Amino acid sequence: MITASQLRTGMAIKYEGQKYKVLAADYHPGQGKMGGATHARLQNLSTATFWEHSFRSDLKLEEIRVDRHTLEFLYADADQCYFMNPESYEQTEIEKSVIGPQAEFLLPAMKLSVEFVEGRPVHVLFPEFVQVSVADTAPPIHQQDSALKPARLENGANIMVPLFIKTGDVVRVDLQAMKYMDRVKTDR
Repeated sequence: MITASQLRTGMAIKYEGQKYKVLAADYHPGQGKMGGATHARLQNLSTATFWEHSFRSDLKLEEIRVDRHTLEFLYADADQCYFMNPESYEQTEIEKSVIGPQAEFLLPAMKLSVEFVEGRPVHVLFPEFVQVSVADTAPPIHQQDSALKPARLENGANIMVPLFIKTGDVVRVDLQAMKYMDRVKTDR
């Protein structure tokens, strides 16, 4: 058991019979006789819905252990992604809905950390940025403008890029925001 003031991002808890993953937790100490409160953004592990709630800082919560394993991505089908533990060769299926929109950026043999709660995969941890080649976009326009144009990446994902990007360029993409960050300099 932990108190609500001890909540940290990445933990898993049980509250009112439901299991949640803590996406963000912010403790606010009270003043005078007022007790503190912890504001938390939670994701229900059964329904994948999000919930924001304020807990009294002294409220007791049941902490659930989160196991983290490094798995290798194998392949994906319509709604499942398949990973393998490189040490035991055990395969794990993870629904694309659990992975989220970042599933488009999975590449064969990519190694990622996967979080498990009670033996069930609940979250795949991606790197903050990935480098991907632009497969198709409109011809480049060189002007001092912050306008954007659509581009299709080699993995099939679509993002908005600056006007000077051309087909074949390698770009860095922020996977949290699913946005273009910058162009990668390559030796040509």
